[in-house]
Amino acid sequence: MSLLIKNGEIVTADSHYKSDIYVEDQTITRIGKNLEAPPNAEVVDAEGKYVFPGFIDPHVHIYLPFMGTVTKDTHETGSKAGLVGGTTTFIEMMVPNKNDDLLEGFELWTGKAKNNAASDYTFHMGVPYFNEKTESQLKEIIQQGIASFKIFLAYKGVFGVDDEELYNTLTFAKKHGIITTAHCENETLVSELRKLLMSQGKTGPEYHEPSRPAWVEAAGVKHFTSFLETTGAEGYIVHLSSEQALNEALRAKNRGVKVSIETLIQYLLLDSNHAELPNFEGSKYVMSPPLRIKSNQKILWNGLERGLIDTVATDHAPFDFKGQKDMGKGDFTKIPNGIPGIEDRVNLLYTYGVKRGNLNLNQMVSLLSTKQAQLFDMFPRKGTIQPGSDADLVVYDPNYRGKISAKTQTMNVDYSAFEGMEIEGKPSLVTVRGKVSVRDGEFVGDKGWGQLVKREPSHF
Repeated sequence: MSLLIKNGEIVTADSHYKSDIYVEDQTITRIGKNLEAPPNAEVVDAEGKYVFPGFIDPHVHIYLPFMGTVTKDTHETGSKAGLVGGTTTFIEMMVPNKNDDLLEGFELWTGKAKNNAASDYTFHMGVPYFNEKTESQLKEIIQQGIASFKIFLAYKGVFGVDDEELYNTLTFAKKHGIITTAHCENETLVSELRKLLMSQGKTGPEYHEPSRPAWVEAAGVKHFTSFLETTGAEGYIVHLSSEQALNEALRAKNRGVKVSIETLIQYLLLDSNHAELPNFEGSKYVMSPPLRIKSNQKILWNGLERGLIDTVATDHAPFDFKGQKDMGKGDFTKIPNGIPGIEDRVNLLYTYGVKRGNLNLNQMVSLLSTKQAQLFDMFPRKGTIQPGSDADLVVYDPNYRGKISAKTQTMNVDYSAFEGMEIEGKPSLVTVRGKVSVRDGEFVGDKGWGQLVKREPSHF
């Protein structure tokens, strides 16, 4: 399998130049001008287009049993959607709950992805408790190629850890060079605020945000970073949504705490008004942390532009509006949390961050690919374009014009959170380890081509 991409503008996190790329045996073997390919090679003319390294979504939920239902995407449909949007690798959250065995959870998630994913993938291992078996089981999971954990400071009694479990998890992570990702809220405050609002008859989706306001998220960030500081472990704050939470994270960084920050594409473009839409339409936008008031968007964009925020993810969690979200009619606490986005992240950040905003192309590549690969032990195999790297490539057409619609999306869900939004650019060709998986915007790859990206811990 060999491929020559000619005349494209190659863009990485730190370079931008015109050149050809030759791919053989799933890797990039040569980069240069006027390259010639053997007779059996496919040749793609990328004149007038960008060639990006394959994008990495560091936070998705493809399979998520949650709140009495299960996400709609399978590893086949979710990976296809990601590829159409330029995402060639995703990191899925394995989230066993407090009653589950960790090794059984690991086998469940890896088993669902194996032979089904069309893109490459890896996992953050959820740690919902820390008991006498946890240490030995986590060691075995690390040996299987997982180099990051996920803990929740929310969802009390289901996924959330107490302080002793948090301390023990981070101490173990520090010892073994593991980076720990964290959902940062204060689970007790959320629980009590939800009870209060429900008792006052405030039951609609518009009350989801007041049940977990920005200061509750900020409190969670402060709590997590104080434990990082105590243990010396390295952390990663997932789905940061607000100015208050960002300020707490930056205070910790300024003290020397080793912590990185992720925000989501929806926090940059949507706001709390969406959760207030009539006729229960607001439930489509219920997620945790919630969408915030619009003033937070400028702060988050500024954080991206100044390099204060490290990555942009989706927290992709697709639940149908009809049949799943509507489980919470009359009780917002029963609305499955999450929105779909794996297909739209790249096009939206390019359109509203680069074309209509203040990000440059190098920043875009860093935020959507390179930093993820560096933080989660995949660089330079992933996240860049250089000889020896996996041939995960996105030929991107900046002249495409269109609108996002549930009618044309690949994601297996009955609505789009970004319905009607304009996009100014789209992948025209996408490869995963040299295999053309998207051509002219359509999936043409193979189910099961994706591989587990095995990683070795390096965070000491």
